[in-house]
Amino acid sequence: MRTILSVAAVALLGIFLSACQTAGPSAAPVSVETAQPYQLDSGDKVRIDVFGQQDMSGEQTVDGSGNVTVPLLGLVEARGVTVDELRGRIVERLSSSNLLVNPSVNVQVVTYRPFFILGEVRQPGQFPYVEGMTVLTAVAISGGFTFRADQESFTVTRKTGSEIREETAQRNSPVRPGDVIYVRERFF
Repeated sequence: MRTILSVAAVALLGIFLSACQTAGPSAAPVSVETAQPYQLDSGDKVRIDVFGQQDMSGEQTVDGSGNVTVPLLGLVEARGVTVDELRGRIVERLSSSNLLVNPSVNVQVVTYRPFFILGEVRQPGQFPYVEGMTVLTAVAISGGFTFRADQESFTVTRKTGSEIREETAQRNSPVRPGDVIYVRERFF
């Protein structure tokens, strides 16, 4: 009899505790886009090395129009392309303009464009991007949560190509360069 009462008490406790759980946001979290190669945009700084041509090599920032300036070539469109695609564009322009025969070019990202964080954080604003960031590390970089912050409710606005998406995020959702993170206020 005592065993039956103990099992019944444990079952009732389990039902009670499951009823007390609060449901999290119903929207899907921001997707992990690690399978896609990084696309350049305004604010990214790249290092362009043209083998044997120091005057054509150096660091360039993708400007507001989405271009980088390469000596002797002028503007080269960089917005929305990967570093390999930018390298290919520079090689093609050097070859087609007869400036170099079989040019060897390397392009790498030196500094990613910043991310932005707003809402219930101690220091909202713009911060340098760090590879492998999550929403929680972005909050830490901005000084942490305020006492009013909902520490489980975030929105990330992300530009992918010409599309701008706003999605619900979780603490471990990845952050990409240029993202805008909003930390909501809790109700109680």
